[in-house]
Amino acid sequence: MEPAPPRATRPGGRTARTRERVLDAVASLLVEGGYDALTVDAVAARSGVHRTTVYRRWQDTGGLLADSLDAAREQPWQPPDTGSLRHDLIEINRQIVAALTEEPSITRALIAASFRSPAAARALRSFWEDRFARAAVVVERAADRGEATVDVDARTVLIASCAPIFYELALMRSPATDDIAERYAGVAAVS
Repeated sequence: MEPAPPRATRPGGRTARTRERVLDAVASLLVEGGYDALTVDAVAARSGVHRTTVYRRWQDTGGLLADSLDAAREQPWQPPDTGSLRHDLIEINRQIVAALTEEPSITRALIAASFRSPAAARALRSFWEDRFARAAVVVERAADRGEATVDVDARTVLIASCAPIFYELALMRSPATDDIAERYAGVAAVS
C-alpha cells in the first residue's frame, strides 16, 4: 500500500482570513472617516467578524491600529539597487510620494491616527525602524562604491532624503511637485 500523498497546507487558514477581513475594515474605516470613525463595533460590523472576536484579539482601537502597522511591516520590501546612491534614494522617495499621494491614502490615515493612539505611535515607530534598517544597505553599497564615506550614518542619510517629503506632503499638505523625489534625494546624496 502506497503512503497517502502529503496534504496541501492551507496558507494562513481561518485566523489569517479573519485578520485580513478585520484589517481591511480598519483601513477602509480609517480612510473614510479618520480615527473617530474607527471603533471596535464599526470594525466588527464592516468585517463581518463577531465583535467578541475583535475585542478578544485586538482589545481596542489602538490594538487594531498597531496590528495594521505590524501587517504593513510584514509585507515584503527590499530597497532598490540602481547602482548609485542618488538613484536608490530617488526610488525610495518615489515610493513614499506614491504612498502619501494615493487617494485614499492609508499611509496618511495611519500617520494621523498615530497622533491619537499611543499603541499606533509605537507601532509606527517600529515600522519606520524596520524600514530604516532594511534601507541602510543603499548607503552601505554607496560606501563600498566610494560614493559615501565608510563612517556615514545610513539613518541620517535616509532621513535627510525622505523626511522633507513627509514634511511637505503629510504635514504641510503641499501638492507633490514632479521633482520632489529627485530634489531631496539629491540633497541627501551629496551631504
